[in-house]
Amino acid sequence: MRAIAGLWRWRHNPLRRTTDLVEALVALAAALLIAVAAPFVGSVAGGLTQDALHQAVQAQHENRHKVTATVVRTVTQPPVDPDPETATARDGHRRVVANWTAPDGSQRSGTVTAGAIASPGDRIPLWTDETGRPAARPMDSGTATVHAVLAGLGVAAAAAATIEGVRRLVLWRMVCRRYADWDREWAASGPDWGRTGTGS
Repeated sequence: MRAIAGLWRWRHNPLRRTTDLVEALVALAAALLIAVAAPFVGSVAGGLTQDALHQAVQAQHENRHKVTATVVRTVTQPPVDPDPETATARDGHRRVVANWTAPDGSQRSGTVTAGAIASPGDRIPLWTDETGRPAARPMDSGTATVHAVLAGLGVAAAAAATIEGVRRLVLWRMVCRRYADWDREWAASGPDWGRTGTGS
């Protein structure tokens, strides 16, 4: 809005310099780009990210299978970690040796992560790949959508910041040029000011 007001104010002002009009036009262009181009770029980036993530979700759900494993024994915990964040994460889980049947029907055994209260004989859910090796839980569609929205917002914010940065750089260059012009004009006329007989 300030850019539009600036353009209107300088439209017929006799004190208007060319640089004043250019500054107002640059501000108006930047405001329009931030209002229109940045959201558009963000929405395109978010849409592309969502498509890619949903393809990844579909591939993960096709290649990963949920099986039930039987806990054989617990694994001795590592030494106490002084970091409170990792200690909290570790306290919620424990490592166990478990047996399970792979999607191809073969019997598997290995060390996996289970809940903190898992004990021998308990049955726990486990995600595996097609060969029966433990795998991470597949991403769900809701998580993929959230990541896509965040990516779109990030790209839009980055685009707006870039536009504003370019605007400030252009204005800085204009101010530098204006000061250089003033210095030249001062050097040409300033030293004679106040002297007797100046201008006669």
